[in-house]
Amino acid sequence: MNQNPHLQNPVLSLGAPFKSARQVMILLHGRGANAESILSLAAEFNAPETHYLAPQADQYRWYPYSFLSPIERNEPDLSNALERVDTLVQRLLDSGKKLDQIVLAGFSQGACLASEYVIRNPRRYGGLIVLSGGWIGPKDSLRSASGDLDRLPVFIGCSDIDHHIPLSRVNETASLLESMNANIDLQIYSGMGHTVNADEISRINILIQQAVQAG
Repeated sequence: MNQNPHLQNPVLSLGAPFKSARQVMILLHGRGANAESILSLAAEFNAPETHYLAPQADQYRWYPYSFLSPIERNEPDLSNALERVDTLVQRLLDSGKKLDQIVLAGFSQGACLASEYVIRNPRRYGGLIVLSGGWIGPKDSLRSASGDLDRLPVFIGCSDIDHHIPLSRVNETASLLESMNANIDLQIYSGMGHTVNADEISRINILIQQAVQAG
């Protein structure tokens, strides 16, 4: 039986003390980045009651090829990455946190992983934040999903000219999650690079604060 290499790597933490935190955000970094880099994003959030967890991907990537490649080409890495997220979610639930206290967030490859995890595991989390990403699968494939996200708050932000993330997939992801009964805030930014901007941070802060209040 092959071991999951992602599970051998550390999970970094930051923010409010875990026991007293009213919310936990799982932050998933992009290809070539690391847990430290995605945790630096947390400094931009106005979330004093949030505890952050950032797992480190093996070889600095969650899967080897484009998220638009055939699924089997990214296996077993993709399944291992999804398992890494699931073990964190389960650990939080086992520790006494509730699903609606857990926010899943990611940038680029991490955003693709976060959205794919929620689509495959449809439950009412505290929120989903997809920064420059979308669901995982070949570009011209059609996808449907079952499951009720029960008005899950979702923020999706991306450039209209991102070389890594086709605008069509961003829109498809928003439509798919909406069909699963998610509450979507989709923002497309004209001419933005492969980055995170101030408006996205502002909208994420609103999502975080509303999720804390609801939880």
